[in-house]
Amino acid sequence: MPPYPPEKTQIMDFPSIRPSSRQPRLAIIASFTLIAVFVIWLILPRSPIPQDEVLPIPIASKAVAVLIGETVSGTVTFIQPVPTAPVTVSGEVKNLKTSAKHGFHIHASGDLSNGCTSAGPHFNPFDRTHGAPTDFYRHVGDLGNIEADSQGVASFSFEDKMISLNGPLSIVGRALVVHAGTDDLGRGGDDESVKTGNAGARAACAVIGLAP
Repeated sequence: MPPYPPEKTQIMDFPSIRPSSRQPRLAIIASFTLIAVFVIWLILPRSPIPQDEVLPIPIASKAVAVLIGETVSGTVTFIQPVPTAPVTVSGEVKNLKTSAKHGFHIHASGDLSNGCTSAGPHFNPFDRTHGAPTDFYRHVGDLGNIEADSQGVASFSFEDKMISLNGPLSIVGRALVVHAGTDDLGRGGDDESVKTGNAGARAACAVIGLAP
């Protein structure tokens, strides 16, 4: 028998795969659509907001704190004509220790749910040490002392350039505290002096609220 002819290699002719142009076209169309929408949005007329619907930024010019303690009481008023002006602090506090100075501070929290204790530490957003009102390095809440007369009444009026009724140094909503002892203004030479001025217990306190 004649030998079988050698097997022929079958060559498969696969169709060539061409990249589809559909996806790039869709991307181009989507891009042009977004650009067209943005251009239309820019050129469309807009009606201005009526002036009577624009809410003005509130500016506080007066605040009040009504102090309440076991025996000590009083009312303190804070006046600031414009946000850049010093704050005038005035008031009268009764039933203090006679002929003595008493620490007088703004504390960080207006929470009096646990009495004056829950008012927290002095208002000190710059994380400085305690000092006198005239010191550059002081707590914002360091207002020094008020002085009681022989009847235990402290009447006072002074200006402070660091506290404010507006902006990030606003004392509105925080607590005002009158202490039983004298604030040593950070000159006591111990750790507590540069924290609290060794002013002692909290004799009375109040939340500082806006006033008309």
